[in-house]
Amino acid sequence: MTDLIPGPARVTETGTGFLELGPATGLAAAEGAESTERWLRSVLGAATGLPFPQAPATQDGVVRLSVDPAVGAELGPEGYRLTVTPTGVDLVGGGQAGLFWGAQSLRQLLGPDAFRRAALPGRQWRLPLVGIEDAPRFRWRGLMLDVARHFMSKEGVLRYLDLMAAHKLNVFHFHLTDDQGWRVEIKRYPRLTEVGSWRSRTKFGHRASPLWEDKPHGGFYTQDDIREIVAYAAERHISVVPEIDVPGHSQAAITAYPELGNTDVIDTASLSVWDSWGVSENVLAPTDNTLGFYEGVFEEVLDLFPGEFIHVGGDECKRDQWQKSEVAQGRIGELGLGDEDGLQSWFIRHFDKWLADRGRRLIGWDEILEGGLAEGAAVSSWRGYGGGIAAARAGHDVVMCPEQHVYLDHRQHGGPDEPVPIGFVRTLEDVYRFEPVPGELTPEEAERVLGTQANVWTEVMEDIARVDYQTFPRLAAFAEVAWSALPAPAERDFEDFEGRMATHYRRLDALGVAYRPPTGPKPWQQRPGVLGRPIEGAPPRR
Repeated sequence: MTDLIPGPARVTETGTGFLELGPATGLAAAEGAESTERWLRSVLGAATGLPFPQAPATQDGVVRLSVDPAVGAELGPEGYRLTVTPTGVDLVGGGQAGLFWGAQSLRQLLGPDAFRRAALPGRQWRLPLVGIEDAPRFRWRGLMLDVARHFMSKEGVLRYLDLMAAHKLNVFHFHLTDDQGWRVEIKRYPRLTEVGSWRSRTKFGHRASPLWEDKPHGGFYTQDDIREIVAYAAERHISVVPEIDVPGHSQAAITAYPELGNTDVIDTASLSVWDSWGVSENVLAPTDNTLGFYEGVFEEVLDLFPGEFIHVGGDECKRDQWQKSEVAQGRIGELGLGDEDGLQSWFIRHFDKWLADRGRRLIGWDEILEGGLAEGAAVSSWRGYGGGIAAARAGHDVVMCPEQHVYLDHRQHGGPDEPVPIGFVRTLEDVYRFEPVPGELTPEEAERVLGTQANVWTEVMEDIARVDYQTFPRLAAFAEVAWSALPAPAERDFEDFEGRMATHYRRLDALGVAYRPPTGPKPWQQRPGVLGRPIEGAPPRR
């Protein structure tokens, strides 16, 4: 009846036929609904050519927008009720976020052409007579975008925020630093972007590929760019979680400021921003200077990103240089840390406390569990479910993003035409049957699961069209997993979802998304001869 994605909790018919929209159709916004009114008038006005003037709520044919604490008490602040009758539309949110998510459903009800940027001639605009009651399953419905391996322009990031909003996703994990590039301006350390934001060439394909793109690659966001991105996200009820990687994945920073590295082991001044993929051995030195440097970085980051969480990475930190470094070994002995694993834990716990003292919460990849965490820290469980289970049982909040299920850089099909195939085959149906909450958790432990997140690592995605291809349509399936109260994976009605996707593909077409077609990649989406790293067989369950 509605073909909505994500699927709503309840849909009923309020009559037969449709409510026709025309030049006289107005918007009536109660107090607290003004931002959604502006958004609706902007996007629907452009797509339909209708003016949507302000109108009194008592007038017939009006779209009435409001926020009602009673709805919030019942459905939560992100819940909404949408009622379409012959006399108009009533959209009521439990909070401002719920009202905005209801507006997304309203847009979908108008049909795929409501997602265009200009009106097509001869279109009629009407809404089915339905009532919808809806609310999300999880409070954290995230997408991680890696802009360090391949830079994405500010305009591209803003576009992805719009795509997230269209799918009712509300957390944007912004992976800003890595071995291959530093993407955020830090005014007290200008060389981070002067030097660390670009590399001289780039590996084309998997790291074993013999191919190179022999031209400089780079870019960064100014602090005003970041402020614009954060404000744009906030208008769409999306929180932005920045990731500044420590102590590993730091070669770009060390290249810019060689004193950050293990100078008693290698000549860090000879390093360059890494031009290949994998995990670099060049990690931060465990010195007071390094800690002070990154405290300076985080001070500016906190000013730019007002949200609750700051992601510090903490994953895949190689220990080789620490094992050889007299400075690192001296610090291990001085602090009684035992070994290099203890040194990694000490590094993370330092920033855990530093952030907590400033009213923020640290979140990191599941390696940060090693050695223990402060009470308020949270964990992104990427190496399967195990880290998330351990974190929840230890009393930590968890975001479930297991690699074998929701890493969207993994290939979508096992066929030979799949571009630069990486990892396990993860089809649209596989993602739809992903369950974020492990059955091993007790009900109390399961409450620690804040939600779930899909991750897009861009080593083999050289431009935004490749990001689109890997991300869609699977992000639509993920969005339904994150939003809707679905049955157990084996009991989910994928056939129904696939039927709704027939309409959703047309929405994606209208939005200009270069998704993977159900029949396979188009000729220009293929990358013949570019080496990937496919993993055969089914992924591990846990």
